[in-house]
Amino acid sequence: MFAAFRQGCKPVTRLFAFLSLAWLAACDAPLQTGTNLGPMVSSMRAVQVALLVPGGSGEGSNAFLAQNFENAARMAIADLNGPMIDLRVYNTASDATQAAVVARMAVDDGAQIILGPLFGEAANAVGVAVANSNVNVLAFSNNTSIAGGNVFILGQTFDDTARRLVQYASGQGVDRFMIAHGQDIGGEMGRDAIASAVRQNGSLLVAAEAYPLSQAGIFSATRQLVDTAQATGAQAIFTTAGANADLPIIATGLPEAGLDPTQTRLIGLTRWDAVPQLLALPGVQGGLFAMPDHGPATLFQDRYAATYGSQPHPLAGLAYDGIAAVGALIATGDGALTHNALTTPEGFRGTSGVFRLLPNGQNERGLAVATIQQNQVMILEQAPRNFGTAGF
Repeated sequence: MFAAFRQGCKPVTRLFAFLSLAWLAACDAPLQTGTNLGPMVSSMRAVQVALLVPGGSGEGSNAFLAQNFENAARMAIADLNGPMIDLRVYNTASDATQAAVVARMAVDDGAQIILGPLFGEAANAVGVAVANSNVNVLAFSNNTSIAGGNVFILGQTFDDTARRLVQYASGQGVDRFMIAHGQDIGGEMGRDAIASAVRQNGSLLVAAEAYPLSQAGIFSATRQLVDTAQATGAQAIFTTAGANADLPIIATGLPEAGLDPTQTRLIGLTRWDAVPQLLALPGVQGGLFAMPDHGPATLFQDRYAATYGSQPHPLAGLAYDGIAAVGALIATGDGALTHNALTTPEGFRGTSGVFRLLPNGQNERGLAVATIQQNQVMILEQAPRNFGTAGF
């Protein structure tokens, strides 16, 4: 189905659910900096892949995620045309210590590459645990602080999203950006990613304002946010607010405080289409956010539902992507799951479009730029289908 690329509820009532995908995997963990080349493999023999999932914790949500990751991985294996994969599943119980133990166990069992785990602290622990075993880790986290050495992250990163949106907005004449972020780890990570994207693009960051993560705190801060935007001449307010958290209040409070979205555009670091009720809020009308390539994403969701009888968890595709990348590398005949092979510039085709792993352990994904007009999502620029084209 996918292959390597070669040339040629009412939102406000759920304020502290914090279920947005970017924050789900965010965790304050130290960078693991070991070096690792990775093994050579034979296309004539099954490659052993260890899948580390957050099962065994006793929490229903983790058990659901664990099953979705395994389902998606097995679906990917079934889609491979030729490459053979021996998938072995290990439960981490979403615990960093147990994740490290089962990672070492997986390597002792013969694992040649590890997929997962999800949470940043656990992924970091796994990378450290197998750093001297010549095994690379494709973690489902999006926490860039753990990327590097033998750890690659598959999750959509703040950095990648911010770069895409700043680049597009700049092409539309927006070059003065203001950041509005929540006072928590996710907000601070998002703030830093946006600031970096603005600087790298050669645009101007005119202000960065934080707000407390409470309903009353956010509403009281919106007046200051609007005042700062007007005083600095910001053409866009780039917010880290999440659809299931602070975004509904931000998108309601800013217009009420006097923000004119036609003059100062709201840009979102998270998916605005995740909660349908958001589409009717005044602040998001005409704003910008990024989303995956609709075609591959819909195809994956439909095939998963047809195979397993239910819609996949939004993160399930990461397991499919990991298997697709491994299978694609085996199929090349080069026989490598090394750092250099994994970071092929041509990248891979995944469940949400093209993606590639970077030498620093992070990733780039093909993203579409979308807006909301008359309460409907509209694509302004399609996701790029290969690297080296507009959008990268």
